[in-house]
Amino acid sequence: MKRRIGIAPTAAEMETLALEALGNLPEEMKAMLRGVIVQVQDFADEETLAAVDLDEPFELTGIYEGRPLTEKTIEASGELPDRIRLFRRPILDEWAARGDETLEHLVAHVLIHEVGHHFGLSDDDMHALEDAAG
Repeated sequence: MKRRIGIAPTAAEMETLALEALGNLPEEMKAMLRGVIVQVQDFADEETLAAVDLDEPFELTGIYEGRPLTEKTIEASGELPDRIRLFRRPILDEWAARGDETLEHLVAHVLIHEVGHHFGLSDDDMHALEDAAG
């Protein structure tokens, strides 16, 4: 979904971009992401900001909520499903400030960073995954 000039994408449109990026991941990774919920909201709520020690909602573009695969055990059954939330307004703000990449690329970058937390990956691993997702 390529956009030209127009109004800012809605949360639903940005979620479509995120799901497209998710669809570009290697099959073995996608299989391990089944059940992870992806949501787009305008901003993180105050509770989420407090949990990551931030005051300014524009500072948080995304968050992984759940237990990384490297820490999952049978005793963890019954927990809420893992979730990745992307925050539309901070992503748009960062996109406008950068001015040198597409919105699709930035959404994929934020999503893949959060996917990396699900897998318990290092920053180097996350960069390699981002390259694979295109």
